[in-house]
Amino acid sequence: MRKFNEMYVIGIDHGYGNMKTANCCFPTGVMKSDTEPTFVSDLLQWNGKYYSIGVGHKEFTADKFTDEDYYVLTLAAIARELRRERLTEASVFIAAGLPLTWVREQKAEFKKYLLQHSDVKFSFRNTDYRIKIVGAEIYPQGFAAVAENLGDFKGVNMLCDIGNGTMNLLRIVNKKPDAQRMFTEKYGTHQCALLIREQMMKHYHTTIDDAIITEILKKGTADIDGQYLETVIKTAKEYTAGIFHRLREHEYDPKLMKLYVVGGGGCLIRNFDDYDRNRVVINDDICATAKGYEYMALVTLNRNGGAV
Repeated sequence: MRKFNEMYVIGIDHGYGNMKTANCCFPTGVMKSDTEPTFVSDLLQWNGKYYSIGVGHKEFTADKFTDEDYYVLTLAAIARELRRERLTEASVFIAAGLPLTWVREQKAEFKKYLLQHSDVKFSFRNTDYRIKIVGAEIYPQGFAAVAENLGDFKGVNMLCDIGNGTMNLLRIVNKKPDAQRMFTEKYGTHQCALLIREQMMKHYHTTIDDAIITEILKKGTADIDGQYLETVIKTAKEYTAGIFHRLREHEYDPKLMKLYVVGGGGCLIRNFDDYDRNRVVINDDICATAKGYEYMALVTLNRNGGAV
């Protein structure tokens, strides 16, 4: 969260698996109810309803503005950032993003979605908040994570942003993004998890908890039966090989360019591929894109003389 004049710029990465701000990360899940739930953890109250934040799993949808879930999750993200600064009232400028090839078509609708209420009162974790949403801007996902460091992208580079639902690719040549060489594919870590569950059911007729899958993908191991672990790792390696197959389909050549990997899916390459560490750079900061949104928003605001 960055202060600009009298407002706070808050970058929010609306992921399919996790919501990220510059300082926080929580699961993209929300359960709505008319009455206060029995088990209360991250509870948000707004508009006469109760929302359990981080509960369940948000289904993949190409249009994030089709229901109220991402709006409620946005309020929770803002509250988390304000809480760090011990604020309960603030004027907020939202800096968000969309997958590379979806920005042009969906930018206006997503911006309108985030700006649907200008004055919002809600409660989160038993603390009351009142915020004025004074503006919003939508930026290209993935690129935002490296925008502040474009000076490092000399020569030809391939940027690969692997999220929970999508993989975004962008060629950057001599510090300049190539708008003709950017691609979005539905090939994120969630699809890897689905394949792992399928293989576990096929070979052992058993289910495996998402928490275990996440632990293995992040760390490369977990405290489970050795045979089960071997199957999960084998499947993850096959899936990771598919990432490089898709990269090559989009003209990635490790001998001619460096690969910069951002997003939570970078752990797949780190743990399940024998990559060249001199030619592949993995950014482990899962909040890098949200931080990038804030940087790009400040550039925009300064360019516009502070006008929102």
